[in-house]
This record gives sequence, C-alpha cells and structure tokens, in this order.
Amino acid sequence: MDGALLSAAGAKDMTAVEVSLLHHVSHRDRKKKLADICFVLNIEDTHVATYALKKLVARGYVKSEKTGKEVFFSATPAGRELCAKYRDVRESCLMATLRESGLTNEQIGEAAQLMRNASGLYNTAARAAAAL
Repeated sequence: MDGALLSAAGAKDMTAVEVSLLHHVSHRDRKKKLADICFVLNIEDTHVATYALKKLVARGYVKSEKTGKEVFFSATPAGRELCAKYRDVRESCLMATLRESGLTNEQIGEAAQLMRNASGLYNTAARAAAAL
C-alpha cells in the first residue's frame, strides 16, 4: 500500500512500515504472529514492527490477542474498511491509468512479479556482500 493512496482513502500520517503492516495483517483475514509478519515483510528489527503495530492498535485498525505465550495480530473492521477504501482509490487512480496506457492486467501482474523477484535478488546480494 502506498502512503499517498492511503491518505486519499482517509488515513493521514501513516509510515510505510505501518501501511505494509496493515495490508499484511488484513491479508486473508487471518491472525498473524509478529515473527511471521516480520519474516514475510523482511523486517529484521522486530522493535520497528512492534512499535508500528502498537500505533495501528491505538488507531483502531489492528487488534492484538494473546493466546498462551504468543500474541496474534489481526485487522479490525475499521482496518479492513480502510484497506477496502484504499483498494477503491488505487483502482480509480492507478489501475485506470495503467489500463489507459494500454497495459493489460496480465502485463501489470507480470511487471509486479518481476519487481518482486528483482527486489529479492538485490536482498540476497546485499546479504552476501555483508558477509564478505
């Protein structure tokens, strides 16, 4: 999720980490552990994620639930509603513009996959370089 699009959807002053966390926690409407969230989003410092999640909880977009020793995070109805509004803004602003440029949904998906793969390769190279 992009901060500008999320701002247009009604949520101001959210950091990129908060935006990513809200999107991931909302994804598939399943409860998620901090370790799993950090792994998927490639967040090495769990304190960064913990702080951002606390801010999202305070804003009412995310809730936390302790089960045994584990804490699980999930989106609240307000968080899911914000994600839906974001999707509507994204569709009207970004996707419509991409389609007008002649790109198909398939091409857009392929480009997104290419960018994810390139990002993963760069992360792998950065870890290898750090080990030198």
